[in-house]
Amino acid sequence: MKISNFAIFLIFSAFLLAGVGSFLFSDGNNISRNYEITISREKKEIPVQEETKNNSSAKEEPIKAVYATSWSVSKDSHIYYLTSLALSTEINAVVIDIKDFSGYITYDSKLPQVKEYLAKQVRTKDLKGLIEKLHGAGLYVIARMTVFQDPRLALARPILGIHSKEKLDLETIPVFSKITLWKDRSGLAWIDPAAKEAWEYNAAIAKEAISLGFDEINFDYIRFPSDGDLRDMVFPFWGQSVSSRHMVIKDFFKYLREELPEAKLSVDLFGLSTISHDDLGVGQIIEDAFWYFDYISPMVYPSHYASGFSGFENPGEHPYEVILRSMESALSRLNKFNLSNKKEVKLRPWLQDFSLAVHYSAEMVKKEIEAVQDSLKDDFAGFMLWSPNNIYTKDALSSE
Repeated sequence: MKISNFAIFLIFSAFLLAGVGSFLFSDGNNISRNYEITISREKKEIPVQEETKNNSSAKEEPIKAVYATSWSVSKDSHIYYLTSLALSTEINAVVIDIKDFSGYITYDSKLPQVKEYLAKQVRTKDLKGLIEKLHGAGLYVIARMTVFQDPRLALARPILGIHSKEKLDLETIPVFSKITLWKDRSGLAWIDPAAKEAWEYNAAIAKEAISLGFDEINFDYIRFPSDGDLRDMVFPFWGQSVSSRHMVIKDFFKYLREELPEAKLSVDLFGLSTISHDDLGVGQIIEDAFWYFDYISPMVYPSHYASGFSGFENPGEHPYEVILRSMESALSRLNKFNLSNKKEVKLRPWLQDFSLAVHYSAEMVKKEIEAVQDSLKDDFAGFMLWSPNNIYTKDALSSE
């Protein structure tokens, strides 16, 4: 299927509005009024499932997860909410930020680079204890890391960042400094994806997270920027290379697997990567990820697809059809890959539990889940739900 540049622009614009915007403003204070009514502020005993206590890493698939910011899990009330979901719904996993859009490490990291870069902002004081509580409630616990969108690292090590042509004095030898950093539309600085020092830094954080007890590491923003003045970008490292964008990203995928050979790893990709066979201008080709991850997690949020996708004026109004087509395409490509390479990799997409232009009811969230099950059938490995306020539509999540 040939996708026009305008269609891709619309998709990225939608991603900016709901994806990036939601990421940026999910600061733990954005808890809905209904949540405050439902969950008492009193400290409550965390539910424990004895049969799964301390055995979460051995949990059988499918994994059905919800996302929580580091701010949310710093509150006893939200931990109670998550563990209650595990008892009353089909949810059996949680994804927690350990490094988010800000670039800050959100727990008490002992890594020397984190100290050197002033990149620690402790929001979860006892992360190991939190993981043990969640395991005790039968939850599989996934650490989420934002990788190349990293303003903290860019400020600490400007040479690693993407820079602005306009800000650089191109008549002299360019000096890569804090002042010349390129910013996206949200005002965030990015790291040059070809900067090997940044690779080492992120791998070190992932290793530390595994040592603290996380069952899996989920990597996000492993890509080139998609919004802002893309013609204004200067790459200190990739600019010296002849590698294509997707080869830079694929090489980083390979590096992560080599550094974390035994760990469970997942990667987030644009939803359109399930359909498109080019790199979408950001370096993401789904087959590249098949080689190195246990789970591929395309963000198949229907509200992020451009008008005209599958003939729908507003794809967000058709969650079942949009996700079914996307996941059937992804599975077809995965099956071809597995036949050729005998790899064990599974699809586990992100689904939306938020409203953008279209109100997402419990029925619509159910339709998303049904589409994943119907498209993958025996290969169904679960899903992950994204809500910017970290509150989920319980009526959509059957306990059966």
